[in-house]
Amino acid sequence: MIEINIVDATVEDVRFPTSLHADGSDAMHTDPDYSCAYVTLKTDKGLEGYGLTFTLGRGTEIVVQACESMLRLVKGCNAGWIFKNFATFWRNLTSESQLRWLGPEKGVMHLATAAIVNALWDLWARIENKPVWKLLTDLTPEELVSTIDFRYITDVLTKEEAISLLKEKANGKALREEVLRKSGYPAYTTQVGWLGYSDERVKELCKKFLNLGFTSFKAKVGQNLEDDTRRCRLIRECIGYECKLMLDANQVWDVPEAVTWVKKLAKFKPTWIEEPTSPDDILGHAEIARELRPFGIGVATGEMCANRVMFKQLLQSRAIDYCQIDSARIGGVNEILSVYLMAEKFKVPVCPHAGGVGLCEMVQHLQMWDFVSLSGTMDARVIEFVDQQHEHFESPVEIQTASYMPPTVPGYSTKIKQSALQDFKYPHGKEWQRMFKEGIVENSMNKTQRIQDASSF
Repeated sequence: MIEINIVDATVEDVRFPTSLHADGSDAMHTDPDYSCAYVTLKTDKGLEGYGLTFTLGRGTEIVVQACESMLRLVKGCNAGWIFKNFATFWRNLTSESQLRWLGPEKGVMHLATAAIVNALWDLWARIENKPVWKLLTDLTPEELVSTIDFRYITDVLTKEEAISLLKEKANGKALREEVLRKSGYPAYTTQVGWLGYSDERVKELCKKFLNLGFTSFKAKVGQNLEDDTRRCRLIRECIGYECKLMLDANQVWDVPEAVTWVKKLAKFKPTWIEEPTSPDDILGHAEIARELRPFGIGVATGEMCANRVMFKQLLQSRAIDYCQIDSARIGGVNEILSVYLMAEKFKVPVCPHAGGVGLCEMVQHLQMWDFVSLSGTMDARVIEFVDQQHEHFESPVEIQTASYMPPTVPGYSTKIKQSALQDFKYPHGKEWQRMFKEGIVENSMNKTQRIQDASSF
């Protein structure tokens, strides 16, 4: 057992003012400030682990409070015991007898779970002096499966089946790792597709990313059909039909509306429609998928999928053609591994959601493990890339010829630079104080303080 104890844990509210330039804007989220709840685990050996969960600004303080409520379950623990009994620890974390009522295993509490669990995996990888993707690939099938809580999914996937899936791909792992290190993992860009961008901005970005070697592009849709038609036509004129175009509605439609709307955009040959309706509507996604498959359009979702149970049902009902895990929406690496394994059993390709603060940094590790150890292929698989906030990380993603290059620095690529924390910790960071003073953004500190004071009664 690793003799390292977690002696302290902190969480910080970190926000970036992306709404000022419409970065990240879509049909549902029109003014996002890309943000995160940022967890730091400190040990008695000087090593630290860093984890986060992605948010859109307002409400991050709620996730921070949820993390603080859960971190007492981590402080004082032996890290070696956690990693040796990770599935048990994960269940203890998500099944705390009173906090569980606030989920269970969904919403704010699960976002907090992800931040803490991601920090633990970062710590484990730093202890082993490996990037997380390499830590995962080096685990034996039995060791990897031991980190997963199989409660609620054994009707679809058992521990024995999971071990078997991993053992089937044992041959060729070294060769696939060599391919990965040489060529990287293919990426697609959403940077051209934000709804708040002007036509000129879209054209500039299409040209930029084509020149960088990108062949897959995603556009946000769902506010206005006429505008969607115009913007899809504009992007196709820029990228041609030899490149892939994906569409993302961010949950704005009812089921019949989604089918009708996307059929009218079918002439632009989209590869998939992402989040066409409520993320909780399993049968609605299944109906949309049935209606659109004859047009060669797949359904993709998962960015807002609450837990492994919902993914299980999406896969069981053939409601998705592309499985989109998110590194912070469900309960961190452990639960995500179970989704990858179920997707492999159902032969549905995983194409992670990314782009938010730290999401690109994290999901690259997961997708690279999948290629080396589980699916053994990159066919129909691609990682989302959005070109923002990477400069705030000590080990940002490296993109070469439209591909993610495998990280070499130990950890989960989640450590934020101290300078970024000083500037963008909310609301007292230097940049936020400057923007409040200059009237660039609204100073909501007094309102926040009043809410905090009221909650103490």
